[in-house]
Amino acid sequence: MTIKFCTQCGSEKIERRIPPGDDREREICASCGHIHYVNPKIVVGSIPVWGEQILLCKRAIEPRYGKWTLPAGFMEEGETLAEGAARETLEEAGARITIEQLYASYSLPGISQVYVLFLAKLDDLDYSAGTESLEVALFHEHEIPWDELAFATIREGLKRYFADRAKGAFTPHFSDLRPQTRK
Repeated sequence: MTIKFCTQCGSEKIERRIPPGDDREREICASCGHIHYVNPKIVVGSIPVWGEQILLCKRAIEPRYGKWTLPAGFMEEGETLAEGAARETLEEAGARITIEQLYASYSLPGISQVYVLFLAKLDDLDYSAGTESLEVALFHEHEIPWDELAFATIREGLKRYFADRAKGAFTPHFSDLRPQTRK
């Protein structure tokens, strides 16, 4: 990310260098010396469950317009991870949930994001597409549109969920998802 103006003094004199005592390049204001730290974004979401079914949303926004996803989005300031996951589920799927447990965390260093998924139970069947969704539907495992899923995090989270469900035990998962390199 390139910073054009210092957030402290407004100067356009931004340099990219390693500050004293640091180990990586940062954007530093040459006028006031302010160091601009750029940190990963946190994405929070849920795996909303109703009996043997999972609630998915078809995206009405880019990226991946028209693809299926779990309800998730960027965490907002002033909220907890679980509050963010519940809010995103309500915004995207019009669904109220009860968070059951932290389920998965995926580091995506290539796009500087951390993705956190919670297992959740739908409180009722009153759900509808929000402004970021074209449609919302419940799916049994065999009905999941695997080839139409929006993101690797969703595919990975659902595969692990169904594998854990088959074992009868849900344990938290943590992994790094790096882009595949082509040979």
